[in-house]
Amino acid sequence: MTADELAAAVTRIVSELAAEGLLVIEAVPEVRIDRPKSREHGDYATNVALALAKSAGMPPRDLAAMLAERLAQTSGIASAEVAGPGFVNVRLESAAQGELARTVVVSGDLWGHGTALAGRVANVEFISANPTGPIHLGHTRWAAVGDAIARVLAAAGAVVSKEFYINDRGAQMDKFGESVMALAHGRPVPEDGYHGGYVLDLAAEIVDANPGITSLPEEEQLAAFREAAYARQLDQQRMVLDLFRTHFDVWASERALHESGAVERGLARLREQGHVYELEGAVWLRTTDFGDDKDRVLVRSDGSYTYFASDTAYYVDKRARGFDLNIYLLGADHHGYVNRLRAVAACAGDDMDDNVEVLIGQLVKITREGEEVKLSKRAGTIVTLDDLVQEVGVDAARYTLSRYPVDSPLTLDLAEMIKATNDNPVFYVQYAHARIASVLRNAAELGIDWRALEFDPSLLDHERENNLLGMLGEFPRVVASAAELREPHRVARYLEDLATAYHRFYDVCWVLPRGDEELAPLHVARLWLCAASRQTIANGLDLLGVSAPERM
Repeated sequence: MTADELAAAVTRIVSELAAEGLLVIEAVPEVRIDRPKSREHGDYATNVALALAKSAGMPPRDLAAMLAERLAQTSGIASAEVAGPGFVNVRLESAAQGELARTVVVSGDLWGHGTALAGRVANVEFISANPTGPIHLGHTRWAAVGDAIARVLAAAGAVVSKEFYINDRGAQMDKFGESVMALAHGRPVPEDGYHGGYVLDLAAEIVDANPGITSLPEEEQLAAFREAAYARQLDQQRMVLDLFRTHFDVWASERALHESGAVERGLARLREQGHVYELEGAVWLRTTDFGDDKDRVLVRSDGSYTYFASDTAYYVDKRARGFDLNIYLLGADHHGYVNRLRAVAACAGDDMDDNVEVLIGQLVKITREGEEVKLSKRAGTIVTLDDLVQEVGVDAARYTLSRYPVDSPLTLDLAEMIKATNDNPVFYVQYAHARIASVLRNAAELGIDWRALEFDPSLLDHERENNLLGMLGEFPRVVASAAELREPHRVARYLEDLATAYHRFYDVCWVLPRGDEELAPLHVARLWLCAASRQTIANGLDLLGVSAPERM
């Protein structure tokens, strides 16, 4: 029995008591199920009696006693007792707890998936780099965390689309083209242009592919260099993100928004809602009506669209494509966009608390032996995603970046990230998976087909087995909370606790027969428990985009 199943049982009992007139309440609250710190208090505890007592007009302990009596009669529950001011401590029958191992194994890759966000259609936009340079360290945090957020949202039942917004319009694109063209002619890059070895590489590649480009008229040549450099740099970004296991469903172009008429359609939508006005020849959006610090210009007095016009059109376009939850993952220098984008949703007639969400990721710093380092050899002073992957590998980078809340600055120690010790969280979790895989291989080599043998879940009654089963039962709730709070680091921290619970179990509970010992039902039951642990670790790592190695 999982925590969710117990919560469902408590909800059912509360509803029954209300239907029988024994309990007067307006509505059944969300039932909270916790794991007691001490197993002496049982397998689970709930405070639902405390939550209901006031509205029901009953002393909490009296209400808890009613619940405990009904719970004790529920299949799979060994006992239910009132504790403290009105808690109910629940102890499961060993068979009911052990049966979870079968549930996990049978569920396979879908174990942990749920319906907490069923019905939501979510667009997760992250990275959104200019196509004028490599993916750098700031983008790298979102490459890992944004992808993990999308994965846990999908696991919680949402329909999810991952989107990369290409900032391919505006003055920076011309400066990029000018920089590449200058280097192709052996001239210095303009002071406000793009520097770094990668720009020189682009110039050489473009000229090599099209030697006649340097003979074109100046304006035509600039456009040609700009477009060729843009295409090559975007391909490079796609390639390194694929290497990092971050794959996007949509690559949305700012330029295409303007060319397709989406900006005009977005402006028309905002006009319909009555939040657009004109002042001094410019067109404004009255975002101050919804918490922004000032109104925003959409069309300048010279008739040109602002960058903010693209932002508004992009949001309206997403809503037109059917996304009812639009999540933006932005860098540390974009705090001003939080109220701005929320205001855009409200100006478009939407619920800014439900249809749009803006997450800000703080800065990342790389150190080695306490000293900040710059890894890049071809990108000037920035650290690139490619550099980081070459230093520590995809798994270490993704896991470490996903392991911490994004709203706090992060310092990564390169030496710590690649240590093959239990002090390194990613190694610790992956090693637990590899260790279990080894146990299951050894069972197969001994000719033990545990799946085909009778499984008696009641045999899993050792304290360490109960602890491990309790941890396994928490996984669906961890995934749901990670999705609802947009905090995939909860999955990483859970996996570390699960790995600890497994190692403690394995240290005292022999899984395979030793010497001439005959295979016993307990061995089979423990193999099911091992397989369930392996499946849960693998599923959790997959939500973080991290591999689950069979050998280490």
